[in-house]
Amino acid sequence: MRLENAFDVPASREDAWHLLNDVPSVVPCMPGAELLEVVGENAWKAKLYVKLGPIALQFLADVAREEIDETRGRVLLTVKAREGKGRGSADATIESQLAAEGGRTHVHIATELALRGAVAQYGRGVVADVVGRMTEQFARCIAAKLAETPAAAAPVAAPAPVGGLRLLFGAFWRSLFRRSRK
Repeated sequence: MRLENAFDVPASREDAWHLLNDVPSVVPCMPGAELLEVVGENAWKAKLYVKLGPIALQFLADVAREEIDETRGRVLLTVKAREGKGRGSADATIESQLAAEGGRTHVHIATELALRGAVAQYGRGVVADVVGRMTEQFARCIAAKLAETPAAAAPVAAPAPVGGLRLLFGAFWRSLFRRSRK
């Protein structure tokens, strides 16, 4: 499935580019994510905690930066993740594109996501909504880091699982609301 998300940050394209390519600095902004190991300049191992209703999932992921083009503001990452208890896996290709827009930077993220196993049964609508909410949380954290607010300087606590139940109900509610407006 293809997922597209975008957000704006209050910083120059150059400042946003440098922060977003500093993986150890960015990972704490990802809800439920924990950097486990820096394998190389363009490779990392991470853990992602996700809770969808009664099911808590813990993914172990290999992340690689496949392409980087600073002139175009484009980065391509690949992720190969497996659920820790063998309940599924996910492969993703994530393309990020940065564009300057009047003193701010617009970040567009396009993700090609393939889910297998128990994870796949949640369906396109719920997964897209959960990813959208995670992107919103990520964008707020990145904006705070770029603005150098006191919240950005605060120590980062251990990652908490992404609260899937609230997100699941929110996704359900929004899908009902969208249908009723058609």
